[in-house]
Parts: sequence; structure tokens; C-alpha cells
Amino acid sequence: MTESPRTPGTATGVVATPEEQKRTAPAEQPKRHDALHTERGNTTIEETVVQKLAGIATREVPGVYAMGSAGRRAFSAMTERIPGSQTNVSGGVSVEKGERQTAIDVSIVVEYGVSIVDVSQGIRRNVIQAVEHATGLEVLEVNVNVTDVHLPDDDQHGQQDQKTELQ
Repeated sequence: MTESPRTPGTATGVVATPEEQKRTAPAEQPKRHDALHTERGNTTIEETVVQKLAGIATREVPGVYAMGSAGRRAFSAMTERIPGSQTNVSGGVSVEKGERQTAIDVSIVVEYGVSIVDVSQGIRRNVIQAVEHATGLEVLEVNVNVTDVHLPDDDQHGQQDQKTELQ
């Protein structure tokens, strides 16, 4: 014996009419479409794509001397000396990405004398514009971690160290 659908709150044995069934049935959610999810298919974007875009956009901001922590920068400097290696533009960038949204963290070294507030605002503006335009993802936040300040004297010491090593 098969049971008929019953209307909630009615006595046992009372069968719901088709109109009552429609009213009490859960409404089907229409599929949400956006730039990445269309009727003709979906586009997925890997985290590394967002990392690279954010890294490039961050480096374009005046006042950014380098990206990443001291250890990360030292590793990148060594790998760049290897013939045929590619420059790592995503160093110093970490990303959390969902289907439609992303959050980005960047670690930077600023030039001495620049306003860290202005540089941070420039990074946020540039990263959000670049990532949203290129990927269609909504950027929820861009967190900027300033790990160091590059002093003009640092360049002179580095050049003297290189000359000493070559002799």
C-alpha cells in the first residue's frame, strides 16, 4: 500500500490536494549564473592563477621594493640564477579561493620614506582591479603584511659584498 502525500498539520488519512502539495513542497532554487558559471558551462580558476595576478599587480605599486619574507626572497634570488628558470611572481602571495570569491594575503618590503598606508591602499586597489577584471572572482579582502623596510644603504652594502666575493 502506497501512501499519498499528506498536508502538514492535517489529520492522518487526509490526502493533500495537488495545490496544497505545490504550496508545501520546497521551492527549487534556480541555478545562479555569473561570469564563471553560465548555462553553457563553468569556468574554474586555480589558486596559482590568482597568486600570479596578485603578485604582478602588487609589484606594479610604487613603493614596493620586494615581496615575501627574507627567507623567501633569498630562495627566489638563488633560483633566479639558475639558467632557464622563471621569475617567481607569486612569491609573497597566499590565496584562499572559493567558486566565486577569493581572499588574498601579500607580504611586502617597502622602500624607506614611503607611506605604508598609501602603499597598502595602492596594493589593495591594484590587486582587486586586476584579479576581478581577469578572473571574474569577487575579491573579499586583500591583507598586506609589511615584513621589512628597504634602506638606501642596503644597496651599497650589497654591491660591496659582491665586489669582495669576485676578487
